[in-house]
Amino acid sequence: MIKIYHNPRCTKSRQGVAVLENAKVPFETIKYLETPLNENELKDIIKLLNITPIELVRKTEKIWKENYKGKEFSDAAIVKAMIDNPKLIERPIVVKENKAVIGRPTELIVDLLEK
Repeated sequence: MIKIYHNPRCTKSRQGVAVLENAKVPFETIKYLETPLNENELKDIIKLLNITPIELVRKTEKIWKENYKGKEFSDAAIVKAMIDNPKLIERPIVVKENKAVIGRPTELIVDLLEK
């Protein structure tokens, strides 16, 4: 089952859902602001994305700018920051089997569906 980690207030996230709907593939929507990820789930997603935790952070978010910007953090501390402040997680994230993409641009979601 394909999963999309989605924030309905985000235009890019809504576009990601639209890509999946248009592809007519079954998928599960996880509104991660309402149902926050736990540490293991977030670490698994980071591993599937094949990135470091800092690459999943929305560095333009007010929370990041006010509390984290310009400071050095371990990967574990960055993961904890995203767990404590889910708005910091880049979106949308689409997971298909053992692969995942951040759906920016949405063409990355299309590529994932074709694999």
